Amino acid sequence: MARYTVTSALPYANGPVHIGHLAGVYVPADIYVRYLRKKGHDVLFIGGSDEHGVPITIKARQEGVQPQDIVDKYHGLIKESFKRLGISFDIYSRTTSKTHREMASKIFRTLYDKGAFIEKDSEQYYDREAKQFLADRYITGTCPHCGNENAYGDQCEKCGTSLNATDLINPRSTLSGSAPELRATKHWYLPLDQYEPFLREWILEEHKEWKTNVYGQCKSWLDTGLQPRAVTRDLDWGIPVPVEGAEGKVLYVWFDAPIGYISNTKELCPDTWEKYWKDPDTKLIHFIGKDNIVFHCIIFPAILKAEGSFILPENVPANEFLNLENEKISTSRNWAVWLHEYLDEFPGKEDVLRYVLTANAPETKDNNFTWKDFQDRNNNELVAIYGNFVNRAVVLTHKYFGGKVPVPGTLLPEDLELTGELAVLKSNIESSIENYRFREALKETMNIARMGNKYLTDTEPWKIYKENPERVATVLNLCLQIAANMKVLSEPFLPFSSEKLASILNAPLIAWDDAGKADLLPAGHVLGKPELLFEKIEDEAIEFQLRKLADTKIANEKINYIPAPQKSSIQYEDFSRMDIRIGTILEAVKVPKTGKLMKMTVDTGLDKRTIVSGIAEYFTPEELPGKQVCVLANLEPRVIKGITSQGMILLAEDSDGKLIFVSPENIVRNGSSVS
Repeated sequence: MARYTVTSALPYANGPVHIGHLAGVYVPADIYVRYLRKKGHDVLFIGGSDEHGVPITIKARQEGVQPQDIVDKYHGLIKESFKRLGISFDIYSRTTSKTHREMASKIFRTLYDKGAFIEKDSEQYYDREAKQFLADRYITGTCPHCGNENAYGDQCEKCGTSLNATDLINPRSTLSGSAPELRATKHWYLPLDQYEPFLREWILEEHKEWKTNVYGQCKSWLDTGLQPRAVTRDLDWGIPVPVEGAEGKVLYVWFDAPIGYISNTKELCPDTWEKYWKDPDTKLIHFIGKDNIVFHCIIFPAILKAEGSFILPENVPANEFLNLENEKISTSRNWAVWLHEYLDEFPGKEDVLRYVLTANAPETKDNNFTWKDFQDRNNNELVAIYGNFVNRAVVLTHKYFGGKVPVPGTLLPEDLELTGELAVLKSNIESSIENYRFREALKETMNIARMGNKYLTDTEPWKIYKENPERVATVLNLCLQIAANMKVLSEPFLPFSSEKLASILNAPLIAWDDAGKADLLPAGHVLGKPELLFEKIEDEAIEFQLRKLADTKIANEKINYIPAPQKSSIQYEDFSRMDIRIGTILEAVKVPKTGKLMKMTVDTGLDKRTIVSGIAEYFTPEELPGKQVCVLANLEPRVIKGITSQGMILLAEDSDGKLIFVSPENIVRNGSSVS
């Protein structure tokens, strides 16, 4: 029996968890841990909330509360959401705990006493009115690259350029609005450059088996050359630096947060925690997203190496990012599927989300979540394949054998082939999970259900029962054995459904190594009542989710909408020369071989004329006849795609980028002038 310490990235406690977090970190970590437990290994699954840093203080200031209020709120929400989804942490604690504060302080002090840090003075912006040094996010100014007057001290969100606060033109403090001044301040730095030879050997030579994205990012950082990195900062929210003369300074959140894995383990196992962090026989695995690769593969190992008594990670299986409906998930724009909302809106469908996120996991590249795919995978895979197979097997057993597992007869070649394939698929699932290929493992698990479904359809026991009940007994016995195997082998992915299937089969969950065989249910075993394992998701539920996203997009565009700049001034005589009339569209057809052009016949009151306009992306020909519009009637005719267009229809663009007609509020006579 092996020993494992498995960690998952600490979610930041300034907002809820969304599907990107789940697909990238928490669902794959939970699959791995559940598998290890079913294999009988000694496993600790460590989680917790990251509760320090500037974003916490900014949100607290925005809401007029204390930072502790913010982290209390979101820590509770995140912890409960994970529990409801079945993320099976052994402990989910937080970095504001007493145990963590003591552990982080102790590790810093150990490194300090060893002389592992270098002290360095630097100039940073200081707000005299607020009487504090300013973190980068508390400084705004004009971006030197694009001229955005509201760029932050670390990044311009308009052009995306990374900045230093000193790059800003006319910097100002967001705390007081005053211009900050540069002042000297002392901080402690971890000299990462001194650990570069160790990291090169440990990562590039000893861990070539790491995922390509992880290995490649580490190599890029190492090839660029590592630089000293500050481990302290001037802030009033965090763990105080445990050194004399460091008043007003706290441990930098990137230093303190990963130590949370250790402190949370100690909180869970106060007397035995060291064997999970210091015994070389323990395997340490970090599940993270790609934005945390450097911290977990370079910086945190350097800290542990400097301390000297801790083991280093065996693997860091980081995932890429998950997009939502082909757009990048954004918490600031509310473009996300929030876990707590999903759990409320889809009660009893925890495993559906786990299934879809695993099937679409961004393991090697960014991937995409769509609500249509979510519905299709549930209805066409979970319901139509897995659930349908189990239900047919159980219902037929109740119908023909009184709900008891029948005694099998002589196995035919196709039966033996089935049992042999079952063992192969189990082996494939094991290999895939152990190599962190969870999409592949899930596919192989579903292949067992596909195999069972096909076998049941091919043998058609409902047609042959009267003339060959012994053959039907054999077929249904094997189908029930497959269902019993699915109960075990799908549990890491679909724990709620596995428990439900155990109830249907009236058989408890068993160890992983007992699966892969066709004798899990003895003849005569009494099944439970038939019950649908999954249920269809109707269009209405998906339409509701799509409307939510559409409303979010509209709200964002209203907030971010910036009108086009005013054109240069014209004389009144220029305007008075325009003859704008009310007209009614009589006919409309799309111009062939174009995507945008619409040919319309318009009654202007003066005549009936042809007008060509680029509106075919926004309107259908069927909806235009009868619509009154404003027409610039005296525009010089122009030939467009061989069609003479005599005028221009006036339109406006709404905040969603969609064109709308400028029309009179009430029906008026064609030819009426607009002035």
